[in-house]
Amino acid sequence: MATSNASLQLLFLVIMSSGFLFHETLKPGCCRGDHHRAASFETERVVLLKFKQGLTDSSHRLSSWVGEDCCKWRGVVCNHRSGHVIKLNLRSLDDDGTHGKLGGEISHSLKYLNQLDLSMNNFEGTRIPKLIGSLEKLRYLNLSGASFSGPIPPQLGNLSRLIYLDLKEYFDFNTYPDESSQNDLQWISGLSSLRHLNLGGVNLSRASAYWLHAVSKLPLSELHLPSCGLSVLPRSLPSSNLTSLSMLVLSNNGFNSTIPHWLFQLGNLVYLDLNFNNLRGSILDAFANRTCLESLRKMGSLCNLKTLILSENDLNREITEMINVLSGCNKCSLENLNLGLNELGGFLPNSLGNLCNLQSLLLWENSFVGSIPNSIGNLSHMKELYLSNNQMNGTIPETLGQLHELAALDVSENSWEGVLTEAHLSNLTNLKELSIAKFASRSRPQIGHPYQNARISDTIPDWFWKLDLELDQLDLGYNQLSGTIPNSLKFGPQSSVYLNVNHFNGSLPLWSSNVSSLFLRNNSFSGPIPQDIGESMPMLTELDLSHNSLTGTLPVSIGKLHGLMILYIICLEKFLHCGMVFLIWWCMLTCRTTDLNYTNIRTLDLGGNRFSGNIPAWIGQTMPSLWILGLGSNLFNGSIPLQLCTLSSLHILDLAQNNLSGSIPSCVGNLSAMASEIGSYRYEADLMVLTKGREDSYRNILYLVNSIDLLGTLNLSMNHLTGKIPDNIGSLQWLETLDLSRNQLSGPIPPGNQLQTLDDPSIYRHNPALCGRPITAKCPGDDGTPNPPGGDDEDGAEVEIKWFYMSMGTGFVVGFWGVCGTLVVKESWSLF
Repeated sequence: MATSNASLQLLFLVIMSSGFLFHETLKPGCCRGDHHRAASFETERVVLLKFKQGLTDSSHRLSSWVGEDCCKWRGVVCNHRSGHVIKLNLRSLDDDGTHGKLGGEISHSLKYLNQLDLSMNNFEGTRIPKLIGSLEKLRYLNLSGASFSGPIPPQLGNLSRLIYLDLKEYFDFNTYPDESSQNDLQWISGLSSLRHLNLGGVNLSRASAYWLHAVSKLPLSELHLPSCGLSVLPRSLPSSNLTSLSMLVLSNNGFNSTIPHWLFQLGNLVYLDLNFNNLRGSILDAFANRTCLESLRKMGSLCNLKTLILSENDLNREITEMINVLSGCNKCSLENLNLGLNELGGFLPNSLGNLCNLQSLLLWENSFVGSIPNSIGNLSHMKELYLSNNQMNGTIPETLGQLHELAALDVSENSWEGVLTEAHLSNLTNLKELSIAKFASRSRPQIGHPYQNARISDTIPDWFWKLDLELDQLDLGYNQLSGTIPNSLKFGPQSSVYLNVNHFNGSLPLWSSNVSSLFLRNNSFSGPIPQDIGESMPMLTELDLSHNSLTGTLPVSIGKLHGLMILYIICLEKFLHCGMVFLIWWCMLTCRTTDLNYTNIRTLDLGGNRFSGNIPAWIGQTMPSLWILGLGSNLFNGSIPLQLCTLSSLHILDLAQNNLSGSIPSCVGNLSAMASEIGSYRYEADLMVLTKGREDSYRNILYLVNSIDLLGTLNLSMNHLTGKIPDNIGSLQWLETLDLSRNQLSGPIPPGNQLQTLDDPSIYRHNPALCGRPITAKCPGDDGTPNPPGGDDEDGAEVEIKWFYMSMGTGFVVGFWGVCGTLVVKESWSLF
C-alpha cells in the first residue's frame, strides 16, 4: 500500500511539472491533434486515462474516454483557446439525466483544472485526496454526497483562488459515523476568494465557539451551515467581510437562544433560514424595538429579504409589528415567509396584503386567532397558503378567490364558520392541494349554502366538482358533508384523497390511475366495490373503505394492487354474509396466486365482524410485511396458527373476543418486531384495539412511534385458550400492551424481563388456574410446599410442531377444496 501511494505521489509530481517541461517549447494549443503541441496535451490525455483507471465505473459512464481527442470525452471540458483540460464534471446525475455512481480512488489530477465536480458518487469511504489542495488554479470544487470519509484535509485551505466550495454531507456516515466529528474550521482562513461555502451536515461541533469569527473573514455571498452541531449563535458580529452575504442557512443547529440583532443588519441578505433551532422569545426582540425596525427598513436591511424561515422554534407573541414594517418597504421584496410550528399568536394584520410579492405563507401549527384578513386578495403571486392547526375562526373571505396562482391551500384544523361559495374556489384553476378537514366537533364551514349552527349536514355543489383542477391532495375529511361523488375529478401522480367521516353516499368513485392513497371510511357508500378497481387505480398503496354500506364480494382485481400496504375493509353487522365474503376472499388468495401479491401489505384489520371458521394459516405466508393484524371481535374458532409466528414485522396482534381454543403457541415469543423499534409511518384509519375489556379507537393520523402505547400489542383475551403462558413472551422487549384475560390458562405466570414491567393484574384476570405475580394467587411452592412434578410441555410442543408440519399439506388441500370448491360448484350459494 505504501509503495502504491508513493508511486501515485511520484506520478502526480510528474503531472504537475509537465506544464513547466513544455513551457519553453510549446505554445497553447488543444488536445485535438495539433502535432506541434501533441507531447504536452498527450500528457493530459494520459493523466485522464490514469484517473479513469483508479475509478470504478459499473454504469460505464466513462465509456467515451477513448481515442485521441480527450476534449470530446464525456464530462471533460477544454479551454477553447489553449486546449488545456480545465473542467471535470463527473457528478453522479449529469445534466442530461444519465445516472451512475463512480467509485474508487482519486490519485491523479490536472495542472490547469479550475473546476472539479465529483458530487453524489460513491467513493466507498476513501479519504478526500490531499492532492486536491495542490490544484492552485481551482475555482470550483464540489464533493457533496460523494461518500468519502475522515475529516476535511487542511490542504484545501491552500486553494486561494477557490470561489465555490460544496462539501455538504461529503462523508459516508453509515460506514464512518465517528470520524466527521474531527472537523474544525482552522483551515478555512486561506480561502481568501471564497464566495460560496456549503458544509451542510458536517459535524463542526469543535468549531462552535469560533465559527462566526472564522467565516466572517471571508468575502462570502452564500453560507450554508445546516445541521452542523454549532450550538452557539453569537450575540454580536465581529468585524467582518459579511457585508456581501446574500444567503445564510443555519437551520437545525440547536442554538437555544434568542435571535441576535446582527442577523437583520446584513444589508444584502435576501435569504435567511433559522429553522429548527430552539430559538425563543419574540421576533421583535431581534430588532430591539420598533424604532430599530423602522431604522433598519430605512437602511434597506430588511427590505432586501426575499425568504425568511423561522419555523420549528419556540418564538412567541404577535407578528403584527414585523409585518407592518416589512409591508412598508418600497421594493416589497419578501416572497417566502415561513413561521410555522412556533407559539405565535394574535390576529393576522391587514398589512399582510401589502406584501405584494409574497408567494408562500406558512403559519401552520401556531395559535393565531381571528379570521383571514380581506387584504389577502391583494397577494396575486401567492402559490402556497398554509394556516392549518391554529385557533382561527370566523368566515373565510371571498377575496381568497382572487389568488389565481394558488396551488396549495390548507386551512384545516380551525373553527371556520359561514359559507364557502363558488367565489372562493372557482377561479383557483392552479390548485393542486386543498385541505379544509376538521377533526374536532366545533363549527364547520359549509360549501355552497348559508351558515347554520354547528354539526352541519351539507352537500357539495356541482360547481365544486366541475372545477378544472388536477389535484395532488384533496382533504375534506371530518366535515359531515353529503351527496354523491362523481368520477370526473382529476389527480396528479402519487395523489392522496381523504374524505373520511362524512355522509357521502352512492357508488364508490373510481378516479384516475394516479391516486395512491384513498380513504373513504365512515361514510354511506353503498353497492359493490367496482370489479375493475385494481385495473382502474393500479397505483393504490393505501385503501380504506371501512364503515360503509358496501355489499357483494371483494373483487379479485384488488390482488393486482402490487404496491398495496394498507387494506382496511369492514362489513357492517347487518350484512349476514360477511363470513362468506371473508371465505370467498381468502379462497381468492389461494386460487389465484398468479394474480395476487400481498407482500407489501402493512395493515390488515378485519375486526368487529362476524367472520367464522379457523384463522387462515396462510396469512403468515402471503403477507410477510404485516405490522398490524386485527382479527378481534369475530367468531373465529380453532387454535392460533403457528404460521402467524413467521410475521417478523408484526407489532400489533389482536385476536381478542373470538372462540379460539388450544394453547398459546410458544413461538409467539419469536415475534421479533415486538423486540425491536419501528420507524415512523403514517397510518390513516380507525384502529380499534380491545384492551382490558375496553374497546379503544385510535383515529386520525396514527404515527407508529416508540412513544405511544400501540407499539407492541398482543391481545388474546376473551377466548377459550388453555395451557401455560409461554415463557419467552417475556423476551418481547417492545411489548407494551398485553391482555390474556378471560381464558382458561393455567400454571405460573412467567417471570420474563418484559413481563416484570407489565404488572397490572387485570392482564390475567378470569383465568382461575393461573398463579404467581402480579395476581394474588400463589403457586405451589411459593409458601414452602413442594412443586408438583413437571409435565411434558416442551415435549408436547415438539410433537405439536411435528404434527403441524405433517398435517399442514393434507389440511390445506381438504380445507381448500371443502370450502372453495363448494363455492365454485354450488350456484345456490352465490351471494347477493
